[in-house]
Amino acid sequence: MITTVERVAPRTRRGMELLLLIVAIAIVLLAWVTVDLTRNGTVPANIVPVAGGLVVLAGVVHVVLRWRAAYADPLLLPITTCLNGLGLVMIHRLDLAKNQDGTGGDAYRQIVWTALAVALAVAVIIALRDHRILRRFTYVSLAAGFLLLVLPLVPFLGQTINGSQIWIRLGPLSFQPGEFAKVALAVFFAGYLVQTRDVLSLAGKKVLFFTFPRGRDLGPILVAWVLALLILVFEKDLGSALLFFGLFVAMLYVATERVSWIAIGLVLFGLAVAFALATFSHFQKRVDLWLDPFSADSLERSNQLANGLWGMAAGGLTGTGLGAGRPWLTSFAESDFIFASLGEELGLFGSVAILVLYLLFVERGVRTALGVRDGFGKLLAIGLTFSVAFQVFIVIGGVTRVIPLTGLTTPFMSLGGSALLANWIIMTLLLRISDQARRPVAETPGSTVPEGAAPEATQVVRLS
Repeated sequence: MITTVERVAPRTRRGMELLLLIVAIAIVLLAWVTVDLTRNGTVPANIVPVAGGLVVLAGVVHVVLRWRAAYADPLLLPITTCLNGLGLVMIHRLDLAKNQDGTGGDAYRQIVWTALAVALAVAVIIALRDHRILRRFTYVSLAAGFLLLVLPLVPFLGQTINGSQIWIRLGPLSFQPGEFAKVALAVFFAGYLVQTRDVLSLAGKKVLFFTFPRGRDLGPILVAWVLALLILVFEKDLGSALLFFGLFVAMLYVATERVSWIAIGLVLFGLAVAFALATFSHFQKRVDLWLDPFSADSLERSNQLANGLWGMAAGGLTGTGLGAGRPWLTSFAESDFIFASLGEELGLFGSVAILVLYLLFVERGVRTALGVRDGFGKLLAIGLTFSVAFQVFIVIGGVTRVIPLTGLTTPFMSLGGSALLANWIIMTLLLRISDQARRPVAETPGSTVPEGAAPEATQVVRLS
């Protein structure tokens, strides 16, 4: 009897990704047709170009992943495609409510932004062969992040919209550079913390129950964090300030594994809320609207939150049906309140399904962080994943009256080009990191297999 041992490489799961992409595109197209059948009683005339566009865009990314990142996570792209597509469906539905055709409405512009986001994602996958290269640009990322945050404060370039000075105008387009700043600062936090996490964890002075690191170790990242928050406060962008605050505390906790940072973060958060309540009138108004959105005084100021809650209540468990509700009665139904719009027409069941998609996205991001072999990749994956998860909580928490409204948009779904581009970059970076996390050591760029160790492959023993 002869025993032979064969090495079988791990499965790339690209076939599963393709199958899930087909399902995601089918869901989006079915929803698009349902909207027009409900509103007009006919199949939309633009369904063929819409279907072709979605297939081409998703297919291009899938093919590039087979070529450049064969071991990337197979769920991230289908989840992103489904969320992006459902956002397009609701924006198209609101266009029909405004009597806009399929070529001149917000949905058409959002499709163009989606194509640009896909092109940018493909460029990142091809150009960035190894995520560890980003570690070389730790302080460059810090400078880029601050530049992006400061741009809206530049005279004649920045503009104020809805009370927040977070936009810049480039010709006919308005752009929100802060969306890209969160990616740049996440790279900086990951690069700096991976260098200093040992001293941040061990060295320092103990005060009461907390051990504080030395100033020269924590100082650079603390200064960067405080300056970023101050800039956002001057721009009256308290939602992004909350997001950056949470990102900083989460990455610091993951890097040091010290629960004390969570406690310190909560104390600082409480002090920041008290300061904002005493200083910013628009924040006080949002808190008042949150406490009692149905009072006569609140309805006179803004009926946005009340209308959103009434719309979701009208949807009930199963929803009014796509195209059968009245989501346009809520202000910014296609951006800030797109989740409420979907909740009205898809009901509680549809809303939970969307939340499950976000939960799966976050789970795959955390799994990527756990699986990747280098500390920088772990911190970057956690930071990027947390930025999406926390933003979803902030947005949907505001819409459902768990917390006050902040003005942030729902990732991948809301109308807006800059947010869509930034979130696709986040998803692409997670794909790149997951490719290395799942790839056998012998095939990983820049890695070597220790002497006497076998590469990560499955051994199949055959007896003959």
